[in-house]
Order: sequence, then C-alpha cells, then structure tokens
Amino acid sequence: MAEPVAPATSGHDGTTLRIWSKVESLAKDCAPCNQRELWGWCIFAATSLAVAGVFALLVAVSRIPGIQDVFPWPLDFFRTGLVIHVVFSFVVWFLAVFGAILHLATIRITAGEPKFRPMGRFALMAFGAGFFLLLAPGLMDRGEPSLNNYVPVIIDPLYYAGIVVLLGGIALEALQLFLNLGNRKNPMGPMTLGAVAAAAIYMIALACFVLAWWGVSGAQIDHAFNEDLFWGGGHVLQFLNVTLLVICWYMLSGMAFGGPLGRERHYNTALGLLLAFALLTPTFYFVFEGGRQPEFTDLQYALAPPTLLAAGAVVVGAVAWRSGGQALPWRDPAFLCLVLSIAVFGLGGVLGLFVDGTDTRTPAHYHGVIAGINLAFMGMFFRLFLPLLDRNPKPGKALYAQIWMFGVGQAFASVGLFIAGGYGTPRKMAGAEQGLEILGQKIGMAMNGLGALVAVIGGIMFIWTVLSRLLHRPKQAHE
Repeated sequence: MAEPVAPATSGHDGTTLRIWSKVESLAKDCAPCNQRELWGWCIFAATSLAVAGVFALLVAVSRIPGIQDVFPWPLDFFRTGLVIHVVFSFVVWFLAVFGAILHLATIRITAGEPKFRPMGRFALMAFGAGFFLLLAPGLMDRGEPSLNNYVPVIIDPLYYAGIVVLLGGIALEALQLFLNLGNRKNPMGPMTLGAVAAAAIYMIALACFVLAWWGVSGAQIDHAFNEDLFWGGGHVLQFLNVTLLVICWYMLSGMAFGGPLGRERHYNTALGLLLAFALLTPTFYFVFEGGRQPEFTDLQYALAPPTLLAAGAVVVGAVAWRSGGQALPWRDPAFLCLVLSIAVFGLGGVLGLFVDGTDTRTPAHYHGVIAGINLAFMGMFFRLFLPLLDRNPKPGKALYAQIWMFGVGQAFASVGLFIAGGYGTPRKMAGAEQGLEILGQKIGMAMNGLGALVAVIGGIMFIWTVLSRLLHRPKQAHE
C-alpha cells in the first residue's frame, strides 16, 4: 500500500514532508475490504459534487446582469436546479465525507477489524439509494421546488423517500461506530473522539427532524411545511458541519507538520462545546412554541468559540513553527487547503454578522463558510482519502491551481454577493426579478458571477482529479 503522505524526504519543490504516525497507522488498518467501503463513500462524495457543479454553473450564469436578454431563462427550471445544486453540494457531499470519516474512525479503533461489518455495507447501499431518489424528481420534471432553508425540497414522494433513506444510511454508519467503541484495539485518539462527537450531533439532528415532523404531521405540504420540518434539524446540522471542519483542521495540520498544531485539550474543548450546545436543541420543541423557533437561529453565535479556538491553535502553532526558523509547507496540499479554509471560513463568518435573511448578504455568508469547509474536505481527499486508497493525486501546478482558484473564486463571489445585498438585491431570484437598477447591485452581482465562474472551474478540476484517481486501478496511482 502507498503511504498516505509523502515520506520524510524532500519533494520535487524541496519542501520536506513528514509522515504523521497516527495517519501511518491508519494506512496499515485500511485493508482491501475497508478500502472498498472508503472508495464507496468517496465516489458518492465526488459524484454529488459533479451533479451540483453542473447546476452551480447554470445558477451562477443566470444571475449575471442582463443574461435574461441573451438567454431566456426558465424560472421553474432555475428553482428546481437551485434545489438540486444546494442539496447535492451542501447535504449529500457533506454527509458522504462524514460517512468516510465515520468509516475511518471505526477501522482506526478496531485496527481494521470492526464488528457488525454488514452495517457499514448497508449504510453505503442506503446512501446510494437515497442519492438517486433525490435526483430522480428533477430529472423527471416532477414535483414543485421549495426553496426552504437548510434542506430545500422538491415536493414529491420520491424526494422525501430519498431524504429518509439517505439520512438513514448515515445513521447506520454512525451506529456501527458506537457499537464498536467496546471493541477497541487502539486508543480512542482525537480523530475518533471527533467522529464520535460528530455522530452524536448527527443523531441529535435526526431527533429534531422527528420532533418537527411530529409537530407538522397532517399539515398541507408546502413551503411553510418544509420550513418548519427542516428548520431545527437543519440548524443542528450546522454544528455537525463545524465539527467536521474542526476534525479536518486537526488532521490537515497533523499531516502538514508531522503532528497537529496546538494542544490536544484545545481541540477537545472545541468538540465539547459543539456537542454541549447541540444537546440543548431537542428541548426547544418542548419549551418554545412554533416550528421555527428563533432560539435555533440564536445558536449561530455558539459556533464562533469552537472555531476560533481551533483556528487560533493552528495559527499560533504555524507562527511558532515559522519563528523557529522552519519554512511553512506551502507546496503541501494539506497546508494550502488548511490556510485557505481558515481564511475563507473566517470571511464568511464575518459577513454573517450583517445578514438579515432577505437579501444576498445571507448567501454571501453561507457561501463563504461552506467554501471554507469544502476547502478542508479537498485537503482530506488529496492527503488522506485518495492515498489510503492507493490513488495518490499527481503533484504539480494543476493540483495547486484548483485549490487557489476555488478558494479565491469563492471569496470573490461572496464579497460580490455581500456588496449587492448591501444595496438591497433580493436572494433566491434570477434574471430580471433581481431588479438590478443601482450600480452597486450590478457591480456586486458581476463580481459574484465572475468569482463563481473561477470557483466552478477550480471545482471542476477538483472533481476531475478525484474521479480520475478513483476510477483508476490502484497500481496506476502516482507514488
């Protein structure tokens, strides 16, 4: 098996890369049977981005000022396409990466010999079935799109079935990890601890979905129904996403520097805070009335301390490393993705201080934070997932270009959305419906279109890199 990271020798650019012992141990546990499941999660993750990418380009082009005069954009298709883009780029992609992390945590603590192995296989099969059920209504031109928050919906039985089966697949993978905690052959290190915290938060989100469904059961299925159904659980999923981000920052810093930056207690404190705040959420359904309690929204402020703690540990550790006379590993994809992830996520967080929910400052915020998480996931693919599958990506300018293009493009697009929103440009509108009459609105949306185009190109390059490696035989991997 190829090493998950480059050996401790100088690479093609003279940068010294180191093997992190815990990752090296994980590679030994990733036997062929475990590789097959990891490959499955990776292929679903990359394919979901490919599906979302097609619609991302269409959605981005539709928002360029004056495009409606060049190309008659069908509004219903725009809304359906927006649902598919958001769900596959934000829900399916994130949960597929989560599935891969859960799988790796399980084989890590069991030394590659987990109990209840069929649960993992059924989890992957269920996730795949949900994947295709979510896509089917859009391809068949069925149902009415509902642009509700967090998990937008196409109102169709197939789509709802897809959500249930997809979420159930991840629940099975999380349950397998819980059941194997008593089968530990390796210590439950920080990565596994993070995966356990993420799995617990995910189960809390599912509980919120169930409680919300109990409250809206029997009501007319429309936009308001979906908003109430996915409001609380959707907020909790943001805690899951940030937990995954903290895990990735920890892993990427470890792979880039030969060991995680910062103290382990800071990492554990960040995880503990995220889990503690998530645990409060099911009580909201009993204490407060209504399906869209503002208390869920207020919890957004609870996301700041854990991320600041985790990011601060990385920044302080990197500064100390540089102060010690050692060069920062800029040519290491793990470090590059780590730095851009922190920067773009931080930008999105700052923009979020000014949102009001009605204009494009809101998508400016969440596009920034989502892009920050995506950059961390990209680093995990380049430096962990693909190497564990013996499919190391080929180093070179194209590899670094796609990281820079995605990160800088998303940051530029988010700033453009923020500028346009500051002049009152409404969100979730396209073409002439945006009402772009003020110069600031036009400049902002033009920036968004250009930045999104650059980011999409970087995203396409990433998808091509990952899929081309996944679809090659391991013996063809670049060492």
